Amino acid sequence: MESYLNSNEIIKNSLKSMKLPEKVRVFDTTLRDGEQTPGVSLMPDQKMDIAKNLSEIGVDAIEAGFPVSSEGEQESIKNITSLGLDAEICGLARAVKKDIDVAIDCGVDSIHTFIATSPLHREYKLKMSKEKIIDIAVESIEYIKEHGVIVEFSAEDATRTELDYLKEVYKKAVEAGADRINVPDTVGVMVPNSMSYLIKELKNDIKVPISVHCHNDFGIAVSNSVAAVEAGAEQVHCTVNGLGERAGNASLEETVMTLNMVYGINTNVNTKMLTKLSKLVSHYTGIKTQPNKAIVGENSFAHESGIHAHGVLANALTYEPIDPEIVGNRRRIVLGKHSGAHAIKSKLSEIGVEVGEIVSEEQFCEIVERVKAIGDKGKIVTDADVMAIAEDITKRTLKSERIVDLEQFAVITGNHVLPTASVALKVKDKIYKTSELGVGPVDAALKAIQAAVGENIRLNEYNISAISGGTDAIAEVTVRLENQEKEVIAKATGDDVVKASVEAVIDGINKLMG
Repeated sequence: MESYLNSNEIIKNSLKSMKLPEKVRVFDTTLRDGEQTPGVSLMPDQKMDIAKNLSEIGVDAIEAGFPVSSEGEQESIKNITSLGLDAEICGLARAVKKDIDVAIDCGVDSIHTFIATSPLHREYKLKMSKEKIIDIAVESIEYIKEHGVIVEFSAEDATRTELDYLKEVYKKAVEAGADRINVPDTVGVMVPNSMSYLIKELKNDIKVPISVHCHNDFGIAVSNSVAAVEAGAEQVHCTVNGLGERAGNASLEETVMTLNMVYGINTNVNTKMLTKLSKLVSHYTGIKTQPNKAIVGENSFAHESGIHAHGVLANALTYEPIDPEIVGNRRRIVLGKHSGAHAIKSKLSEIGVEVGEIVSEEQFCEIVERVKAIGDKGKIVTDADVMAIAEDITKRTLKSERIVDLEQFAVITGNHVLPTASVALKVKDKIYKTSELGVGPVDAALKAIQAAVGENIRLNEYNISAISGGTDAIAEVTVRLENQEKEVIAKATGDDVVKASVEAVIDGINKLMG
């Protein structure tokens, strides 16, 4: 991908002295280290689906799991290796014959084998001498190579290992036949300058490709990975959404986009699929991606500030470093207390209300004040809010004819009964009836609506909050729906949570289909 960020004079001049690689391999470990995220446990079919998407997006290697950890893990890895994916499929194995045999039996293309080398691990975990560790590493690598499998060797806790000893370990590993060596920053203690120094030192002695595996304990895993590439590393370990042990690993999307757009370094990754992949992994793992997550977050290309929104509407590059379409994301102008007149006028135009035609300039000023007043209360200002405000001020009905209307619905729930919802919807003058089961009455109702509509509509977010107190509290339901073309927010209020949820979803579906 051609970079236009590195045409920036300051960046361009800073890169001149660097001998950067033309291409960097991406080694994805979402299915191994990512699954070690506390609370995450993927089903075999989910791991297969993620693996397919990782291969489709273009990662070079997929670490499919740690085969010896369980029979279920072995079955999952065998399923993945049977898919015939373009990506290299790798299995993790300690420098132990049993681990290696199980990995080989899974049919992997490569084995990532490791043994710890730092003083802490030598003394407290392994209780082994330096010499013994080297012997075990060499024997394991030779054993894997005898079976015709690619070897990537890691000195676990490399960044807290004495440099001379680390060099010795890696040189012996290469002599034994290791195809790549990996440098794990196991507890994320490195900083970019230190990582750069370490990789340069290793490059003096190691002639096979060097890889890095950075953890995010201090929030700089991506920075450390990029610094390693600056120093000559040719492969980076990443996870989708930065998942992983403790604070996670280097984020795939952030690492790839930094290399591509800032440094002009190619990867095989199809960046237009990054946001879709992020959502898929978030859905399967149950780990919600933070709104302000770089590249793929909901707010990555969202603008509320009047100054920013005005600039973006004039030229997106004023407040965006890249086009959101490059990563499969989208730009959003969000209305709130910081919004300016330009953003609100743009939103009105987007929903078919033109200033100067449907609303006067004086009415528009009042709309601006009302929008800001809602934002001051800490509430989301939705399209429905803007439309309602415009209708109230102009005393005109501005809503277009609804495509989908609720005719009736019923929900059955109770002990020993799976929640069941039945709905009748009028869709373009035709009545559709359907029933669906769910984990609760709201889930069943929403599934029934989606089935009746028959459109490829996904519920990305569902939030409920009580506006008043008591058992008869009025609830406000906000939903975020998406189809292949756009994403919308809709909301409804009422003392019946299920009914409010249904009304919010139907309002959102009308926005998507309108």
